[in-house]
Amino acid sequence: STNALMERLHLKYQQKPWNETVKLVHFCMDKPLQRAVSDASHDLLLSCMEKIQRTLNAKSLVSVMNRLESLSKQKGLNAHVSPSGTACYITSDMFYIEVQLEKDGKVTDVKLAHLGEAPVVCEDLVQHLRMKNYDDFGKTLEDLSNLYKIPGNSEMRAKGYLALQALEKDLYSMYLLDRTQDVNRVTEVLHGKVGHLVPRTGGTPMNIEFYISPYQVLEAELNPGSQVYGTKTIVIVEGTDTLHRLPLSPLLVDSQARGDSNPDFLPLSDELSMDLSAFFVLKFHQPIPMSSCSIEEIQRLTGMLQLFLRPRIRITGLKLAPLYELIVQSALKEKCSENLSTHKSCFFVSLPDCPKHCYFINKGLENSDLVGALVSKIPFSHPKCVPGIIEILRHQVAYNGLISSCVSEEHINEDDSELLYFEVLPYKNTSFSVFFLHPVKENLACVIIDVITSREVQCHLHLNPQDPLLNSSDDFVTKALKRCMSVPVVMRAIFRNAAKVKADS
Repeated sequence: STNALMERLHLKYQQKPWNETVKLVHFCMDKPLQRAVSDASHDLLLSCMEKIQRTLNAKSLVSVMNRLESLSKQKGLNAHVSPSGTACYITSDMFYIEVQLEKDGKVTDVKLAHLGEAPVVCEDLVQHLRMKNYDDFGKTLEDLSNLYKIPGNSEMRAKGYLALQALEKDLYSMYLLDRTQDVNRVTEVLHGKVGHLVPRTGGTPMNIEFYISPYQVLEAELNPGSQVYGTKTIVIVEGTDTLHRLPLSPLLVDSQARGDSNPDFLPLSDELSMDLSAFFVLKFHQPIPMSSCSIEEIQRLTGMLQLFLRPRIRITGLKLAPLYELIVQSALKEKCSENLSTHKSCFFVSLPDCPKHCYFINKGLENSDLVGALVSKIPFSHPKCVPGIIEILRHQVAYNGLISSCVSEEHINEDDSELLYFEVLPYKNTSFSVFFLHPVKENLACVIIDVITSREVQCHLHLNPQDPLLNSSDDFVTKALKRCMSVPVVMRAIFRNAAKVKADS
């Protein structure tokens, strides 16, 4: 019976101090009985409990505490309620979060403290909990745990966190080097040494916005109040199987004191650095198609040759493919609401005051020079590598954006009789050609577009010497492309000028 069981427990622990019994109870609560992974009924029970917690709208103090404890355990963390019952402590061996609540369950404050640091108020976490946004709160718990996800004991993981802090301080100092008071975000994105940088807050990693298309900027100008966002990367530290020398203190020398905007770094001495089973990583939300040439440049810049190997063999463990095929696949995934085939090569683009365009993208062959891979992260070990990596990424993303401007989810209608046809063909390195039928003669014309950098492009219009001119100089085409970085918009401008010539003749 229950009474007999309680009596046996009482007799067993009556000789032990009460504080030891309390510790044992807490230990048993935090360490549930080990069950086999194959225990389907246990997994089903956990799944049901999680669904119930998601469905219930935590309003009372007890229900909010239960939600926090359940969420913490799902993320592999410990949770303890204070003796007063109005504070919840979510802990690991490297950090803890203190959630303060009122007796009605309303969250008043959330503080975060890393190992050896004083607790600080974390507004992001406060807002997540006040809005009952437990999914984002749980994601933050994961991000915090990932800050220390490197091999070794707690001391080594703490060193990894110190290295990340040192990198973040150096990147932020570089961000401030050439920043003026009146500079806007778009200028920082396109021209800043490390783009537009947002420091890490709570568990949200530092992020760098490094490229935004001029076409997106035009859209924002035409729609006052709207804000567009470019391509971003986050800055994290990851564990590895090999040792890398990482700085544990900021290395950037104060360049502003000597009136110099070029970064200068202290050498990696034993006092300022140490070997860790980790490296720094620029990680992308969506993989970026990168040419083998771009990847080789990053290899030379970072010295991480063992992570990439030879591009002809393997790049970051991903299979090589024609670069244009990768760009088309990525563009379709980004633009299409429905699951269109990524093997398409023919796309229809509609523009105002212009016949519909039909673009055929020649993806090239597997054994051609223009091959690449989808890159989801770039490892490095020194802050001086970041500005160079950012420039390579800008160049690649600008090139990808031009090819992607010809990709669309549009379907051709049967009654569309008036079409303008174009073929996009790889030329060499970061150049490509756009072939089309001369508007007056039945000969082919061609525009060769050379993407020199993310901020500099050159265009050359080639015609048959016997064909009439199209009233579009190379300078005109280049300026038009720089203004929008969209192939269809530029081709519309060429055909409009040609229409004027045709009408005059």
